[in-house]
Amino acid sequence: AAQKPGETRLDLVNKNVKIFQSIIPQIRDSGFEGILLIVSNPVDVLTYAAIKMSGLPEGRVIGSGTVLDSARLQEALGAHLGVDPRDVEAYIIGEHGDSELAVWSSADVAGVPLKDFCEMRGHFDHEDSEHRIAEDVKNAAYEIIRRKHATYYGIAMSVKRLCTAIMRDEKCILPISSLMVGEYGLSDIAISMPTIVGRGGVECRVPISLDEEELAELHASAKALRDVIDNIEVEL
Repeated sequence: AAQKPGETRLDLVNKNVKIFQSIIPQIRDSGFEGILLIVSNPVDVLTYAAIKMSGLPEGRVIGSGTVLDSARLQEALGAHLGVDPRDVEAYIIGEHGDSELAVWSSADVAGVPLKDFCEMRGHFDHEDSEHRIAEDVKNAAYEIIRRKHATYYGIAMSVKRLCTAIMRDEKCILPISSLMVGEYGLSDIAISMPTIVGRGGVECRVPISLDEEELAELHASAKALRDVIDNIEVEL
């Protein structure tokens, strides 16, 4: 089911979990041995549901996560600083949705810490700029839906990137949604974190540095997802 104007990703959960109920068990019973790539929203909750319904190893069920959000963040920072976005190393993590967060503490441009690079380029109002850019990234999908009623091209490019990484066994680092098994104090929840992705799906998650505030925000994001999972009408 598509996201409608004024509807959050989490509003979609019950209708899409029911749709998954009619699909995932048939995939499981067919003897499927590939990788499930979940793109439907809310992607973190549905990735978790697909893991539970499919019985596949958790590393072979992944969600598109915050790959697109992170690309938007890198593009926005590149525009702000007047550099190629490909030289920006910065991630959006957590829920792909309203509780997502930008990891500013470990962001850099060509190996230079972000704040140092900002000052080198004449930008000193760090907190206001970070807040504005993060909000623009978070709300980008809502603005696109308001204007054209659906998002197509950005997520299509992200899915193409993920499929290429898997098919070519690129072992690249992408912030996909996958099952946490104790990292950052999180377990039994699918959430988006930088992850090495190859032919087998998840190879391992990358332990990026988070400051205390970012870690607290990540836990708050995980709790928001857990609250939704606990209120799903269908037993997983």
